[in-house]
Amino acid sequence: MGGGTVTHHYAGAHGFLRSEQTFPQGAHDGLRNAQLRRNLGHATATIRAKRAAVVDEVPDWEALRSAGSAIKTEVMARLPALLVQLEEQVTARGGVVHWARDAEEANRIVLGLIREKSAQEVAAGRAPVDQVVKVKSMATQEIALNEALAEAGIAALETDLAELIVQLADDKPSHILVPAIHRNRAEIRQIFLDHMPDVDPDLTDEPRVLAMAARAHLRRTFLAARVAISGANFAVAETGTLAVVESEGNGRMCLTLPETLITVMGIEKLVPTWRDLEVFLQLLPRSSTGERMNPYTSMWTGVTEGDGPQSVHLVLLDNGRTEALADEVGRAALHCIRCSACLNVCPVYERAGGHAYGSVYPGPIGAVLTPQLAGMHGSGHADSLPYASSLCGACYDACPVKIDIPSILVHLRARHVETARAAHRLPTAEQAAMAAAAWVMSDGRRFAASEKGLGAGRLLGRLQGDASRIRALPPPFNAWSAARDTPAPPPETFRQWWSRTRGSRR
Repeated sequence: MGGGTVTHHYAGAHGFLRSEQTFPQGAHDGLRNAQLRRNLGHATATIRAKRAAVVDEVPDWEALRSAGSAIKTEVMARLPALLVQLEEQVTARGGVVHWARDAEEANRIVLGLIREKSAQEVAAGRAPVDQVVKVKSMATQEIALNEALAEAGIAALETDLAELIVQLADDKPSHILVPAIHRNRAEIRQIFLDHMPDVDPDLTDEPRVLAMAARAHLRRTFLAARVAISGANFAVAETGTLAVVESEGNGRMCLTLPETLITVMGIEKLVPTWRDLEVFLQLLPRSSTGERMNPYTSMWTGVTEGDGPQSVHLVLLDNGRTEALADEVGRAALHCIRCSACLNVCPVYERAGGHAYGSVYPGPIGAVLTPQLAGMHGSGHADSLPYASSLCGACYDACPVKIDIPSILVHLRARHVETARAAHRLPTAEQAAMAAAAWVMSDGRRFAASEKGLGAGRLLGRLQGDASRIRALPPPFNAWSAARDTPAPPPETFRQWWSRTRGSRR
């Protein structure tokens, strides 16, 4: 990570949704990494500029956003019926649908399908399947599929260029759309030299040269693959059609060359009809990569004899989505189409980096999606995420389906307070401090008396070397100053100024 070392503390039961680190702990690591901040600042600024240019070309952009939001609202309202319709259509066209309640069940289903294919290969006198190819999929990252397959002796080879860089470096994605956004060209060149077999030792850090090296490496992998695993950007309920959009062509290779195709998809990725799909195929590329349309849009419907994979499976993943759907405010997070526009405009993400969020879903959308999928317990990682925002509203303005992320953050903060209150028999330090502040501020004389202690705050700032800022407050207020700048009290309070300039006049 930007020349530094990253330690991940992900729990496996729910996949990569939970971390042992809270957001403030992870953010401190990111803020100390100057190279990371430079890489992120350059990359997000470039993407923001491209997006703004292509969005300005569309005269009915706001109408498109409203249409996308309305379709997603309808999907959430009719989700059970639409899922049954999707299953019927996929099955009628030769595909097989599997249902997974959580990460462990999804991994078990995928592993069983690979072993089934491997047994067929052995019976036919061929070598067993010991590796699969993957096209970029957030759902499989969410359930930690690569790690589960590795434990079973099966290598899952990423074919998206950025995912390949992350995998070769034994790193974790830092961005939804550009997983290696925290790496610069020099770092990528060194990763290829260190970990890519048969790479040219005279490799330069020119983007075209790096891409050609990855292409040669991946071409050999594609031609040998017998099983592919993909995600899905959208699934059309009325026809059972699945769609993947991407920029490099690796997805097209994964979806057409291997004999067995396994797709893992969150249950919220549905659209009711083909007509609905046209809205999102306009919104997604402009919001994500700043392009008018995706270079590659692949769609497949069941099995076609003699063309493409002859064994097609769809794993529908819940993993907390049903519980999120039950929250009337929070369910809007399931509208997300994974474009990452909210990440690219977020001042918190740009400075802290994606790893600070401790989840496969970073940034503003991760701050509202992860706590709902992983569950909030009153303290710890998931409960810290709703506070990973300045509530500036830039994410809402950028979201192509109008997810009101700031309102959901406030809603989840309230849930956290209620959960923490129920989980602790005694008041927490924060609750005690807030109760004391409410008592003082509810009475004019008490508030005036408390202002006499402000001089101690100014003295503390001077003792810590900065008269304008207090770097660390004493316990129990140190938790506040550990994550925020605390300005030193002014030399004169409002009451003192009023008394000095207006005397006793009211």
